[in-house]
Amino acid sequence: MENQIFQLQYAIDTFYFLVCGALVMWMAAGFAMLEAGLVRSKNTTEILTKNVALFAIACTMYLISGYAIMYGGGWLLSGIEAFSLTDVLTASAENGFEGDSVYSGASDFFFQVVFVATAMSIVSGAVAERMKLWSFLIFAVALTGFIYPLEGNWTWGGGDVFGLYNLGDLGFSDFAGSGIVHMAGAAAALAGVLLLGARKGKYGKNGEIYAIPGANLPLATLGTFILWMGWFGFNGGSVLKLGDAASAHSVALVFLNTNAAAAGGAVAALITGRILFGKADLTMLLNGALAGLVAITAEPSTPTPLQATLFGALGGILVVFSIITLDKLRIDDPVGAISVHGVVGLLGLLLVPVTNDGSSFSGQLIGAATIFGWVFSASFVVWYALKLITGIRVTEEEEQQGVDLAECGMEAYPEFTSK
Repeated sequence: MENQIFQLQYAIDTFYFLVCGALVMWMAAGFAMLEAGLVRSKNTTEILTKNVALFAIACTMYLISGYAIMYGGGWLLSGIEAFSLTDVLTASAENGFEGDSVYSGASDFFFQVVFVATAMSIVSGAVAERMKLWSFLIFAVALTGFIYPLEGNWTWGGGDVFGLYNLGDLGFSDFAGSGIVHMAGAAAALAGVLLLGARKGKYGKNGEIYAIPGANLPLATLGTFILWMGWFGFNGGSVLKLGDAASAHSVALVFLNTNAAAAGGAVAALITGRILFGKADLTMLLNGALAGLVAITAEPSTPTPLQATLFGALGGILVVFSIITLDKLRIDDPVGAISVHGVVGLLGLLLVPVTNDGSSFSGQLIGAATIFGWVFSASFVVWYALKLITGIRVTEEEEQQGVDLAECGMEAYPEFTSK
C-alpha cells in the first residue's frame, strides 16, 4: 500500500512539475511578443529571431554544462544524474515520505532550464535595435552555460560563494527567483547596455530625451498577458510538489498571491503614470503588471493576498520612477527590462523578511550584492571581449535601415514598406 501511495505521489508531483515548466516555457512567447511590440517595425524580425535562438541555446548549454555547475559541481553533463527511473525511485524513496519532493530528475532539469532561458530573455529587450545578432547569441552561450549556473549554485544549489561564505547560512531566501533569475538577467543586460550605448536619436546633445514608440502595442499587450499567465508556473512550480494536502494548499496560495501582486502593480503604475504624465500610459501599465509579478516572485508563499497586492503596488510605483530615472541617466532600455527585472527584483528580495521569518535583511542584501556583482562583472568582461573581437553594435547605416534587413535579410511587415 505504501508503495502504491509513493507511486501516485511521484506521478502527481512529476506531472505538476512538467506542466509548470511548460507554462514557464510559454513565457518565451510572452517575451517575444512584448519585445516585438515595443521595438520599431524595422527591428521586429531580428528581435523574434533572438528570442527563439536564445531559448534553443539556453536549453543546449544548460544540458551541456549549466545543470552540472548549478547542482552537480562539474562539467559536461556530470551533474545530470538520476535520470533513469530506477535511480530516481531509489533516491526518492529514501526521502519522499519525510516531506521532501518526489519527482523525476528529468522533470527537475526541464523546470530549471526554462528558468535559465527566462534570464536570457530579459537581456534581449534591453539591447534591442542596435546590437549585432551573432554577438548577442555568443553572449547567450556564456550566460546560460556558465555565468547564471554559477550564481545558481551559490543560491538554489547551496554552494559556497567562491568558497568564502554560504548565502543560506546568512539568511538569504529567494523562493522563485526575483534575484536569482530576474535581477541576474537585468545585471547582464545593464552591462551590455553600458558598453553598447543608446540608440541613435534617443538623446539630444543638451539633455533632451526623445520617445521612440513601439510599433505594435496590441502585440506588447498580448505578450504581457502571456507572461502573466506563465508566471503561475514560474511561482507555482517553485513549490516543487503537489501530491499532498499541505503542498496543494501552498500552491493555491502562491497562485492567488501571484495574481494579486500583478493586479496591484498594474493599478499602481497606471495611477502613477496618470499623476506624472496626465495620461493613461499603456506601456507603464504593462510594465507595472510585470513589476508586480517580479516583486512577489521572491516570496509568494508567506504573504497574505492583501500584502501581496501591496507588494505588487510598490513594484508598480517603483518601476515608473526607475524607467524615468534611467532615461535621465541616458541608459537606453527600449522595453524597460532593467527597471522591471533589476530594480524591482531587488525590491522583491528586500520584501522577503517582512513575511518570512527564515530570512534576514542582511542576508538579502548580501545575496543581492553577490548576484548582481558576479553577473554584472562577468557579463561586462564577456561583452567587452566581444566588443573588441567581433564588435557588438551594428553600423549607423544598418541601425538607420533597421536590423531586420541587416541581420536577417527580411522584414516583418514587407507589405507596408514603400519601395
